[in-house]
Amino acid sequence: MSLFDDAILVLKGYEDQPELRQTYLDHLSAHPDGMWKSCGDGHITASALVIDPERGRVLLTLHRKLRMWLQMGGHCEPVDETLAAAALREGTEESGIPGLVLLPGGPVRLDRHETPCAWHLDVQYAALAPSGAVEAISDESLDLRWFAYDEVAEVADESVVRLLEATRARL
Repeated sequence: MSLFDDAILVLKGYEDQPELRQTYLDHLSAHPDGMWKSCGDGHITASALVIDPERGRVLLTLHRKLRMWLQMGGHCEPVDETLAAAALREGTEESGIPGLVLLPGGPVRLDRHETPCAWHLDVQYAALAPSGAVEAISDESLDLRWFAYDEVAEVADESVVRLLEATRARL
């Protein structure tokens, strides 16, 4: 199965946000290249909110280009066999934490936002950090920092706050 086919199945199985979910499905129907950064009309991206429930905190990255505190994530790549694999790869690369495990149940949320390259149709997962996880900053970040749940709204935008709320509801 291709990444494109996996994305269709994941989105069809996602039961929340029906209007936005349909926007994603319509985009893929109209754009066979809609998984890739090269699709100028927008593309599917995958992200992972790295969470440490034991200590009541999340790891956010200060994105180098956007200069915003965000969850780990980005463009799908040819090595990604599934959206979940793309989210886990991005989470691991950007956090520097080996052994992340995606929260069961598929995507936590969808979020469509404009970026300098195009519209991102982000499929958002949550990744559990192993006990004692130590982060390591990547080239894509200006900073990497753990925030207590109640600090997130002070530093991040509404999309990250909604992702954290949905993740906590699923824990």
